Amino acid sequence: MREPLVILTGPTAVGKTKLSIALAKAIGGEIISADSMQVYKYMDIGSAKIRREEMQGVSHFLVDELEPSEEFHVVRFQQMAKAAMEEIRSRGHIPILVGGTGFYIQAIVNNIDFTENEASPYRQELERLAAEKGADYLHEELKKVDPESAEAIHANNVKRVIRALEFYQLTGRKISEHNEEQKKRQSPYNFAYFVLNDDRARLYARIEQRIDEMLQEGLVEEVTRLKEMSYHRGMVSMQGLGYKEILAFLDGECTLQEAVEILKRDTRHFAKRQITWFKREREVIWLNKENYAYDEGKILDHMLNILREKEIVK
Repeated sequence: MREPLVILTGPTAVGKTKLSIALAKAIGGEIISADSMQVYKYMDIGSAKIRREEMQGVSHFLVDELEPSEEFHVVRFQQMAKAAMEEIRSRGHIPILVGGTGFYIQAIVNNIDFTENEASPYRQELERLAAEKGADYLHEELKKVDPESAEAIHANNVKRVIRALEFYQLTGRKISEHNEEQKKRQSPYNFAYFVLNDDRARLYARIEQRIDEMLQEGLVEEVTRLKEMSYHRGMVSMQGLGYKEILAFLDGECTLQEAVEILKRDTRHFAKRQITWFKREREVIWLNKENYAYDEGKILDHMLNILREKEIVK
């Protein structure tokens, strides 16, 4: 018997949080955040972190668990998420993965093996090159040996670029091929993979509105506090959308208006990349909000019907 697992994902600002609570209450589920930013303490506004009162008593994991100085990557996510899933199942409940980080979700659904070699001398050399010549230089090197990975990994994600180059150097194989093989393995879970989506224009308008709300709620003040606590752009956490742009403003590199325009633009681009990622995933169930006349009750009913068909819930 494969263990039940529900995934609810979709682009940023599409409305996953509210629907996830309704779903958890309907099926006796507990939520694991599949988000690269909500795991960090003190980073509430810029990460659009769920508030305690919004949880409505539903247990959440991987929210507010790490200091911003700690590294959070797919291997650590996988370890923490699996531990959370065990705890949830021990109570007879169903784990629900909720969030927009597609690579994290894929790591769980396909049980990808990220067996890490100890840091090789080559990795250290790559880290030196990144510091010396910049992220774009390394990304160009990756394009030469593994264009598929270079397409999938953003140049700013230096750790994943280094990992891909290191994998190629150590094995003579492209990490994109390795990942493709991993994706084809049968999932150890009886899962339903829902992707909530919306009309592109509506989604972009909601992104802009959300960023305006973040500023009203005190995004600049939040980033200022983090800076005063000695958190800086060299940390993975502070590279998140909403943080690096405001840091650039606080460091005098641009005006606040310019920082906000860059943030809105980059968040739109991020949402577009998320949708592209989910379109490549297998066994995905798309929930386009306009098809349900924007009625959350109808969306939830449809999800519950699918979960019953898959015998994930009775």
